[in-house]
Amino acid sequence: MFGAMSDEKPRWLMVRPPSGSAYERMRSALNEGGVRTVCSSSQCPNKGECWSRGHAAFMLLGDRCTRRCGFCAVNGGVPGDPDPREPESVADAIERLGIAHCVLTSVTRDDLPDRGAGHLAATVDAIRRRSPSTVIELLIPDMDGLPGPISTVVWSGPDIVGHNLETVRRLQPVARDPRAGYDISLATLARIKDAEPWIISKSSLMLGMGETMDEVREAMKDLREVGVDILSIGQYLRPKGGRVPVSRYVTPDEFKELEEEAYHMGFRKVASGPLVRSSYRAWEVCVGADG
Repeated sequence: MFGAMSDEKPRWLMVRPPSGSAYERMRSALNEGGVRTVCSSSQCPNKGECWSRGHAAFMLLGDRCTRRCGFCAVNGGVPGDPDPREPESVADAIERLGIAHCVLTSVTRDDLPDRGAGHLAATVDAIRRRSPSTVIELLIPDMDGLPGPISTVVWSGPDIVGHNLETVRRLQPVARDPRAGYDISLATLARIKDAEPWIISKSSLMLGMGETMDEVREAMKDLREVGVDILSIGQYLRPKGGRVPVSRYVTPDEFKELEEEAYHMGFRKVASGPLVRSSYRAWEVCVGADG
């Protein structure tokens, strides 16, 4: 059984407010570059730690998502046109900060014919030209499971391509926009491998929305069946404006149990813990995943 719900967050979810010279340097550099980060837009509790270590996850294609998922802090609505300068701006920030492992994600852009794939590919190209040794990790929307846009992203040359399943099958209608779905996400992950079998694929699950342990195991098995290499499992924390309440807090021991089971299923790398997010310590999780 998962841990019981309480009115206050348990001690293992308490984090210190961001501070320190390294954090301030990262914050200033990102502000000066005019680039967006997932760290801020998703209200991530790990921002202080990651920025202090010189790591950040970049948000592309604007700050408005064409979908409105109940767990998400990103604003929904009608997005503006993609900024053609953004790929070079992100590449410039990565070069100036000397980032060795970058995570790139985006809002969902159902309004674009290619679902934003060309913009993501252009950003990968810009980073490769300016920082050829940087490991590039893409976290993509489902792109409606369309082979064309997914292949465009994969063939642009990132090292890792991920798409998050987010939650178990039963809770998809509760947590995600009606245009998303369990089977669409699995199809997207399968097509990442279809486009390039050698590429490292990644996905993530959030716990604490009311799922059972057996449902989590089923989702993990489904992810392995479509070839996912890296799995992240973390605690769902309701963001400001989020519509899905936290059902319960999962204990560190339970996360550890799931990590061990995931390795037995064949995942190459697993990060499972209360504060784990899909991009949290991504540079550590990917080490050895290609071995």
